[in-house]
Amino acid sequence: MRLRVEFTTEPFDLDEAPAHAVVARQVIEAAELDAVDVGPFGNTAEGGSDAVLTAVDALLRKTLEAGATRVSLQVNVIEADGEGDE
Repeated sequence: MRLRVEFTTEPFDLDEAPAHAVVARQVIEAAELDAVDVGPFGNTAEGGSDAVLTAVDALLRKTLEAGATRVSLQVNVIEADGEGDE
């Protein structure tokens, strides 16, 4: 199964990326995901379900530790191959 995660971390700072946003970018870019798109107001990544769920776990833990006061995320199934998790 393939998943897409979309997420933002808060609080926002338009002048300088806060530490939690930098950490979020590092976590997602280091994960074994494809189609990563990191932007100032929203981020998306796609991959196999195990890789996405592992990345989401790390994302939540590390961004909260880095000062995020809110993490909003949405996870969608984008392809089910009928063969279980990738």
